[in-house]
Amino acid sequence: MNAIISASELAAARAGANSPVLLDVRWQLSAPGGPPFDGRAAYEAGHIPGAAYVDLDRELASAPGAHGRHPLPDVAEFGTAMRRAGVSSGTPVVVYDGGQGWAAARAWWLLRWTGHPDVRVLDGGLAAWQGPLETSVPAPAEGDFEPAPGAVGLLDADGAAALARSGVLLDARAGERYRGEVEPIDPVAGHIPGALSAPTNDNVAEDGRFLPAEELAARFKSLGAAEDTRVGVYCGSGVSAAHEVLALAVAGIPADLYVGSWSEWSSDPSRPVAVGPDPQ
Repeated sequence: MNAIISASELAAARAGANSPVLLDVRWQLSAPGGPPFDGRAAYEAGHIPGAAYVDLDRELASAPGAHGRHPLPDVAEFGTAMRRAGVSSGTPVVVYDGGQGWAAARAWWLLRWTGHPDVRVLDGGLAAWQGPLETSVPAPAEGDFEPAPGAVGLLDADGAAALARSGVLLDARAGERYRGEVEPIDPVAGHIPGALSAPTNDNVAEDGRFLPAEELAARFKSLGAAEDTRVGVYCGSGVSAAHEVLALAVAGIPADLYVGSWSEWSSDPSRPVAVGPDPQ
């Protein structure tokens, strides 16, 4: 099953017998010191009919701390949030955000990690949707989804360090952050030694939709990532890296996610840091 769905495919699926549950996960990283983005307000101003709002910071992550800015959520609380949004194991789920795709990918990854068998991301997000919007907030029937963690790969800091030596570890952040030239959010600039720079923004076209699968596969192959290689991805806090894991899935390459990412790694002064354009 493809990990993404086009707007036209979604419109057809909504008219079918097994219409998907829709999750609106609009979110964006706020500038340091600036006002936080209000995803719920954006949702209430207009969303795909029937979609339930999911708050990334509160329902797809636990509180910031030693394990990063967006650590894994409590599994029981995540399950409660998904059931409240109408998610059931036997019903397909489609997740979307405003168009960047990062937040939707985080929800997609969490649902896949906890065992949901049928989750896709709307390619291009709400910006690609040509159908009607609604402002009323639906009250979906309670779902029955029971999360069972471990269905897809998860890395901790030690696992990421080991994979950088034995496989392929991709850094999904912008190149200047990888090189250590700037660090607007986390305490230390640079990257995990051995990791390769692979900005997730290079996986999409100007309209925010993913590049064709064959182009993505060629890009990742040039970085040493292929179906027979163990691949991991990290970013700043495990959000844009989920988008790169999604891109790898589109290319047919499974990958593990280091959820703590650079925000966890850089918070421990004992962990090594590399700077410059080279992995080491």
